Amino acid sequence: MKFPKFLITLSLFGILFTSCEKDNEFPQDNRAETSEETSENPETNSLEAEDIEVEEFIYSGMNDIYLYKADIPQLADDYFSSDTEEAGFLRNYGSPEDLFEDLTSSQDRFSFLTDDYISLEESFEGISSSTAGMDFGLGSISGTNNIFAFLRYVVPNTAADEAGLSRGTVFTEINGKKLTINNISDLLDLDSFTINVGRIENGTIIMTDETATLNKNEYTENPVYISKTLEIDLEKIGYLMYNSFIGDFDDELNAAFADFKAEGVTNLVLDLRYNGGGSVESAVDLASMITGQFEGEVFMKEQWNEEYQSYFEAQQAESLINRFDSRIRTQEAINSLNLSKVYVITSASTASASELVINGLEPYIDVVQIGETTTGKFQASVTLYDSPDYSRENASENHTYAIQPLVFKSANADGKSDYLDGLEPDIKLSEDLNNFGNLGEASEPLLEAAINNILGRAQVMKKGEASMKAGKNFITVGESGMNKPNYQRMYIDQLPALIDRESK
Repeated sequence: MKFPKFLITLSLFGILFTSCEKDNEFPQDNRAETSEETSENPETNSLEAEDIEVEEFIYSGMNDIYLYKADIPQLADDYFSSDTEEAGFLRNYGSPEDLFEDLTSSQDRFSFLTDDYISLEESFEGISSSTAGMDFGLGSISGTNNIFAFLRYVVPNTAADEAGLSRGTVFTEINGKKLTINNISDLLDLDSFTINVGRIENGTIIMTDETATLNKNEYTENPVYISKTLEIDLEKIGYLMYNSFIGDFDDELNAAFADFKAEGVTNLVLDLRYNGGGSVESAVDLASMITGQFEGEVFMKEQWNEEYQSYFEAQQAESLINRFDSRIRTQEAINSLNLSKVYVITSASTASASELVINGLEPYIDVVQIGETTTGKFQASVTLYDSPDYSRENASENHTYAIQPLVFKSANADGKSDYLDGLEPDIKLSEDLNNFGNLGEASEPLLEAAINNILGRAQVMKKGEASMKAGKNFITVGESGMNKPNYQRMYIDQLPALIDRESK
């Protein structure tokens, strides 16, 4: 397909972005057992139980370890006088989704329910069952209901890479249909699709006559996107663009720091602008790689719901503390830089474990944050399956529902938590589509701002960079991945067996 060249004036508006992990021991349930109800017809009773199997699982899990359990009256341990009353309550819901929504606190933006935990597990491992390799933001087109997509980066060795697409590429149509916020998800769900290709110049979308046909394939993305050392004015500056905290790639992350050590890096720029989070353990390890001199000190403390918090404090208080460490999960020794200062690039997409690194480091070293205010995600969740102990093993074969409720919130060594409005940058600078720059190059505006600060240079604004004073020159209306099950989520990777669930 060919499209004529044309111009569209643009205006950008909108929203944006998270994830975390640590194993914990869970308490013996000490609630009173509800009375057992009998039925004159056991077969009928069994059929009725199957009708609400998913609902019973959802209620049980939320009633057990949900962080905001106290906010939901129906989750109180004594809310129902009998199993029959509880079953009647659950049957009133038209779907598991409706029930989960009613059992979720108004202050909770991140707990979720999925009917396909296989896809959820793959997403936590960095596996995309079907991808074209584009990471993009979405903006609105002034005076219309249409939107456009702008590529933030392209994943290597994917269809988008092979098609020659790159950072800053713009598209407004898929298969000849103009993009809207309502149709883009369906259009991108296709296994093969064709986009038109354009660019931004002087605040205007310029479409060319080029198109690109993209075929999706399964792909596992390495979150260590760029790792390099820049030598500028006799300073060796490490630059790491890290796009997700995925435990399976901790070796690659540690290897990047081994290179930094070997190259004599004395300053580090950590680029988390597109990192929505991931594993708490990976976050602790990253913080330990940046430092190294605080092994054994408190990196992060956990706060669970009242029942679990009381149990942990009485029985295993150490389990509530995440400490700087010296080894990654494979037991390989961590490569540490022993830095007393780090420069972190952030945006509205920076969330969860990314914020955890910033917040956890602040009591110990100077963290210079450059870019935009982060998402504001300080809670962690865990995957619960429909099994006797909520683990993956022995999960019901009747469905693939799982819930991902928030189970604890994090605080740094100084007690800082509840940063609902995000973490504010020290140097405010938004990305400018008119001057996007190439990631990892010293001239890319946000990296350049970090380098200028390292070298003590004055921040010299170029044309189109008024945002350094104004703070923001555009906001998006969405981004790639926003419909994935782990989007803006914070999770514990594994759930140890819960004790004595049958007594509940």
